[in-house]
Amino acid sequence: MQLEWSWFTGVLDPQGPIGAAERTILLNATVIMLAVVVPVIVLTLAFAWWFRASNTKAKYLPDWSYSGHIELVVWSIPALVVLFLGGICWLGSHELDPRQPIASKAQAIDIDVVSLDWKWLFLYPKEGIASVNRLVVPAGTPIRFRLTSATVMNSFFVPQLGSQIYTMAGMTTRLNLMADKPGTYAGLSAQFSGDGFSDMRFAVDAMTPDQFAAWVGQARASAGKLDDQGYAALAKPGVVATPAMFSTVAPHLFETIAKGAP
Repeated sequence: MQLEWSWFTGVLDPQGPIGAAERTILLNATVIMLAVVVPVIVLTLAFAWWFRASNTKAKYLPDWSYSGHIELVVWSIPALVVLFLGGICWLGSHELDPRQPIASKAQAIDIDVVSLDWKWLFLYPKEGIASVNRLVVPAGTPIRFRLTSATVMNSFFVPQLGSQIYTMAGMTTRLNLMADKPGTYAGLSAQFSGDGFSDMRFAVDAMTPDQFAAWVGQARASAGKLDDQGYAALAKPGVVATPAMFSTVAPHLFETIAKGAP
């Protein structure tokens, strides 16, 4: 699996509330685990130095077997680490539930996502348009995703926005994300799905509301049609090198795909 390093570092450069919360969990968990890692490293070096062959002051006690004070320290620190990590996971799993709506004064928009071999289809049900390998969203606006797969299981992931989530044939998953400010963010498939997996990438373009409205108008004026025949051609295995837009979308296309209908 070959992915650009910038996609990994994007997790540490969040551009949305979900990504920022996930980075906080990551950093907190790292600090908590360092409470075990750092002392172990320091004590390993200290013991190696103190019990070196040239140190005549070091005492070797082969008959020593138990110390209540040492046992208390040895077991209490890992127990606290597990307790703190468990608390972080418990709180994070509820606060960052993918189905949980994002609080915002802006009205959320709905986007349906379909993973194909090997491309991403984005449907805008209210706007009546669609795009391939380019996800355009208004910045500062919550996005409500419905996701499914038309083929094998896949994984939708925008590192800087957060929350990797799987797409599965015959099933629908939900996800809520938001981009804080305009920009272009890398999206990818995080689940191996065949020969074209490495090229199954997409761009997330977060625009101002006016720019987004202009893009919707541009998409509605495009010549692309995603009727039954157009979708059948798009669904064939293959990589799409250039993002495409569709001004016409077959009625209830997402629901048809989610049900596993041909």
